Amino acid sequence: MPTSTTQAFLLTRQWRDTAQGLELTLWLKTEGLPIRAIFSEQQAVCFIPGDQLSKAQTLLSSIEGVSAKPLQLLNFDSKPVAGCYFKRQRDLYKARDLLRGRGIDVYEADLQPSDRFLMERFIRGGLTLQSPLRQAAGFHVASQPRIKPRELEQIPRFRVASIDIETDMRASRLYSIAMVYGEQDQTNSLRQVLMIGQGEAPTNTQFVADERELIQSFCSWCLEQDPDLLIGWNLINFDLRVLQKRADALNIPFCIGRDGTALEWRQSRDNPDHYTLLLPGRVVLDGIDTLKSATWNFESFALDSVARDLLDRGKLIEHNDQRGEEIGRMFQEDKAALAAYNLEDCQLVWEIFAKTELIEFATRRACMTGLAMDRFGGSVAAFDHNYLPRLHRRGYVAPSLPKNPRGIGSPGGYVMDSFPGIYNDVLVLDFKSLYPSIIRTFKVDPLGLIAGLQQTPSEANDSQLETTEADRALLVPGFNGALFSKQLSILPELIENLWQLRDMAKKDRNAPLSQAIKILMNSFYGVLGTPGCRFFDYRLPSSITLRGHQILTLSQQYIEHQGHRVIYGDTDSVFVLVNNPASAEAAKVIGHELAKGLNQWWQERLSAQYQLTSHLEIEFETHFSHFLMPTIRGSEQGSKKRYAGIIEHDGKENLIFKGLETVRTDWTLLAREFQRELYWKIFHNEDYVGFIKKIVEETLSGKQDKKLVYRKRLRRPLSEYSRNIPPHAQAAQKEESLRKQQGLLPKYLHGGWVEYVMTRNGPEPVAYSTSDLDYERYLERQLQPIADGILHFVDDSFADITGQQMHLF
Repeated sequence: MPTSTTQAFLLTRQWRDTAQGLELTLWLKTEGLPIRAIFSEQQAVCFIPGDQLSKAQTLLSSIEGVSAKPLQLLNFDSKPVAGCYFKRQRDLYKARDLLRGRGIDVYEADLQPSDRFLMERFIRGGLTLQSPLRQAAGFHVASQPRIKPRELEQIPRFRVASIDIETDMRASRLYSIAMVYGEQDQTNSLRQVLMIGQGEAPTNTQFVADERELIQSFCSWCLEQDPDLLIGWNLINFDLRVLQKRADALNIPFCIGRDGTALEWRQSRDNPDHYTLLLPGRVVLDGIDTLKSATWNFESFALDSVARDLLDRGKLIEHNDQRGEEIGRMFQEDKAALAAYNLEDCQLVWEIFAKTELIEFATRRACMTGLAMDRFGGSVAAFDHNYLPRLHRRGYVAPSLPKNPRGIGSPGGYVMDSFPGIYNDVLVLDFKSLYPSIIRTFKVDPLGLIAGLQQTPSEANDSQLETTEADRALLVPGFNGALFSKQLSILPELIENLWQLRDMAKKDRNAPLSQAIKILMNSFYGVLGTPGCRFFDYRLPSSITLRGHQILTLSQQYIEHQGHRVIYGDTDSVFVLVNNPASAEAAKVIGHELAKGLNQWWQERLSAQYQLTSHLEIEFETHFSHFLMPTIRGSEQGSKKRYAGIIEHDGKENLIFKGLETVRTDWTLLAREFQRELYWKIFHNEDYVGFIKKIVEETLSGKQDKKLVYRKRLRRPLSEYSRNIPPHAQAAQKEESLRKQQGLLPKYLHGGWVEYVMTRNGPEPVAYSTSDLDYERYLERQLQPIADGILHFVDDSFADITGQQMHLF
């Protein structure tokens, strides 16, 4: 059989123990048929201290096929290690527990064998495969192929299926399954509904006899249409989970894997109602999780809400409370309407994925992190995937998780005291990716820390280090006694490569790739600061954050030496009050000059002081023509992480809020609109007194009732709210009681979003509110705090403006 060379993309990875040994399976997307690549008779690997080898060999002698030998590798104590090799992964786990029980350290025993296999070959997404290919049912099989990494210039042309199911209100009976499917770019997409029914089926609909046939038909459809990606909304923990439960109840297989295999479910330890899954040969992308991982944010992640925000249209049934009953009615009386509703949900999901470029983001993220496309979070695993193979090539193995780590909770980002007030011409100077640039500039690195400390006394610090020129040539001081080797480091080089890739992505306007790189780079600080990371050492994150403190403080001194005033600073930004600019354009020129001067100043300072090349890059980001830095409520002290201002973009003024009520979804719509309009009027010296009186009058007369709804999330099951119950939980309890009286299912069993109003009888759910609204409370708790947050800067107050008017009602 001739050998083929194939360009491929990694879809899924699996491992299993067999009688012959450890077996790895990779499913690959190609331009032709997918490939199932099988690597049999692999070895599971871990490491132990070299001086414990003899003892370990005695302890492990009863395990079949185990071998151990000394290696030319060191642990983080710079002592030699030995490698232990096992025929099966379960043998490694058994040995790990046995060795640790006898006081022998075991390194890297927690890595999944499929992940180790890929990371050691630097394979993160794209790859080249060389092997004879054997034809199977709809795919090729490659046994023991040769693989090597390949940069992914363009993402594959995935075949995508958007899936949605409809059920009764208890999700205990299936009605239908809808699929919208085709090429990723939605060319020639097809639509189909499988529905329980009889007679003449509606357009795009196939009737089946019962749930058994419905599930079996869906399994057959998956094998026939063979999608690479399944997408949906809460697809894993609702649609697929319900299908699995119904299949189990009917005692039939639910096999939609690429080779006809079943789903592999994994229950969350923290939440027994939450699952992840592995579907061999297919990637399952949930819309909610993928949007969140790409840092999208919405007031609500309900499909109808997100669709209306992004697509300007929503579900075909608008009222959420009536949706369950209406779906049941359509199933009984109007199956064509149900099919249309079911398909529209699939279409909405597909268009949301297209609008937000989620598939490209997930693909690019996988190529950056080395994690599976459908794995979200996993920052520590992504760090390992990128760091460990480079560490091994430097001659070291990674340490185990620290048992009793010191210094958990390193100092956070530096936040300056603010100077409250209303200002004109405020500039924001922002350090581009400050924490990654600190890592890159100051050589902050786990291996570099170990190497640096071995070259100098353990108690050395900045002042001691700077006593000799020789030390400065080799080492960089950190904080809390940290010293970093300039020669032996990994992370700075890794960030440099990612930085260059991101600059290229920005130049090519490849937003998904740029975002994936940004998220990965920014995750490194957080990873180094968590005790769940095997490299955790409090000197690492503190050498990043405290260096950031120093950088902002010294930058403030430089700016004020130039004759301007810094009124606030936060983590990686400084807010500069410009000294009497002639115009907005003149202020912007000053901003660019300050950024250029600061960058040059840091280059010269770091070269002279540490013999380092500065990768700190400050940019002039924003010019606020008008700006408010508020006080802490009820105090004269300036607040932090809260401000508002007006910027001009494309000739249009835009009002920007940070941390204030307008951008907080737990404030009413009236309060948020009131704040925007009030600030606009005060910034532009317009009549705000008449505006405030008008809004108060309309509120008291009931004209603003539709905007007085609170919306807040129950973050735990409603049953857990038993003492000091907050208003939204009280409203939810009332709603559940009324729903129970009507024979409806519980709505807040596992938490959820609550919409409620404040009445003279306390909080009531919007859907069941019958009492008069407590208008005075809304004025006191919603409008007055917002108004006084800015009015005191113009020597006015809400009470002075409204006092007489409020007495009239």
